[in-house]
Amino acid sequence: MSYLTTEKKTNIFTDFGGNTSNTGSIEAQIALLTERITSISKHLQSNKKDFDTHSGLMHMVGKRRRLLMYMQKHNLQGYRTLIEKLGIRK
Repeated sequence: MSYLTTEKKTNIFTDFGGNTSNTGSIEAQIALLTERITSISKHLQSNKKDFDTHSGLMHMVGKRRRLLMYMQKHNLQGYRTLIEKLGIRK
């Protein structure tokens, strides 16, 4: 399972958060969770009986869903651009 390197994290924070020190922005958190979710999903396709990782994946998906709902309520235009940029929620 490939983990996120610091280079990937800084790229995500600069692309979605504005700069590398803005790690707490909702857009950056959602993008980071999306990257981790896709990585874990690839791992689970080859390791179908890894139930602990599956449980962690479900927690991450729920957290991302809650963050997306918060963003949808408070910043609808930013929400729409973010889901389009990440390619989630068709």
